[in-house]
Amino acid sequence: DGLLSKGDGPFLCGDTFTAADVAWAPFLERYAAQLPCLHDGLNPRDESSYPNLAQWYEAMDSVPAYACRVKGNASSWRKVLTMAGYGNAGYVPALVSERMDRLGDEEGRDQTDDEKAGDQRLWDEYRAARPHLARTPAAEAARVLLSNREAILADTLKRSEALEGTGVPLDRDGLDGAMRALAAVLACDGAGGGRHYGELEVAAREAEEVEGVFALARFLDERMCVPRDMGSMSAAAIKRLAAKA
Repeated sequence: DGLLSKGDGPFLCGDTFTAADVAWAPFLERYAAQLPCLHDGLNPRDESSYPNLAQWYEAMDSVPAYACRVKGNASSWRKVLTMAGYGNAGYVPALVSERMDRLGDEEGRDQTDDEKAGDQRLWDEYRAARPHLARTPAAEAARVLLSNREAILADTLKRSEALEGTGVPLDRDGLDGAMRALAAVLACDGAGGGRHYGELEVAAREAEEVEGVFALARFLDERMCVPRDMGSMSAAAIKRLAAKA
């Protein structure tokens, strides 16, 4: 924060996004996700404690390519805390685990209309030069799921024993149906108007009734690594559905 205070901000080299921001982004992403789990009151995004750093995070979130595809999400960074070999031998203290769960619950809340509109503006700008992408971040999550359907089915069924009692269908046909239903719900989220929107909306409502659809969203949210598997906005759409499980 002190270093940023010496410049003209909001980026590390002034008002322009540069390679310096690219180099620092993974470290500062990780700090913002993990430090609040480890220490009370230590949040790099807290504007009252770190005004310049908070401004940097906000500026980075306004860069379309970063916000839509490159940025790692807090959930993925927090998962690192549970892995052996990262300073904790795989054991997470109860207090840290409680903080992680609380932050995850907060991230699963529904977006406000302003938040959704802001994300869509960034997505539209990012998508303008990438016509292969879906119209919304949530619909892009659906596209990624269906594009990788066979691999996801195999990965999920391989974990059948651990998934007993979670609500995730453990037969291939049931699991495939739940995945297709989840894709339908995601495709409808924020899709807006259009000739076929009414039909899609009906299909999404029916898809929500498919057995295991939200349980599958929860499992995928737990398994996902962002941005390896998809962008943070698309992953957030799955997390919001996972919260309904």
